[in-house]
Amino acid sequence: MKELVDIAEQIAARLIARKETIAVAESSTGGLISAALLSVPGASAYFLGGAVVYTRDARRLLMDISDADMKGLRSASEPYAQLLARQMRGRFGTSWGLSETGATGPTGNRYGDAAGHCCMAIAGPMEKVVTLETASSDRQANMQAFAKTALGLLLQHL
Repeated sequence: MKELVDIAEQIAARLIARKETIAVAESSTGGLISAALLSVPGASAYFLGGAVVYTRDARRLLMDISDADMKGLRSASEPYAQLLARQMRGRFGTSWGLSETGATGPTGNRYGDAAGHCCMAIAGPMEKVVTLETASSDRQANMQAFAKTALGLLLQHL
């Protein structure tokens, strides 16, 4: 967690200096991204909310993304990650939305993605989406790697 907090501290400093805010939608990281951002003192100045969107029901209830909205999309994909980031930004009225969706392991997901597959996106003054493939079946290591990459993506574009 220390490594995640180190990145989160840099993010916090930039967001506070710029008077910007963020909301986070996570799936396979299970809240690690939000936990890192919230571990920094003064997080209420920039962190407006987060959600662990792990199931179809969570997607519908927390994100207001219907099954019809998902037509042609699948979870753990770049377009879905971008949709989540945009949705978080819009629903919370933040400067930035950050999302991740993937397959932590030890096996792949039902969509055919191998363990260690994750898509992350930011939506804000600029948008970016990336895919990470760790080639690992270690669930906890993947969760850490996904969270680190997502936070790094945000930091890089702040």
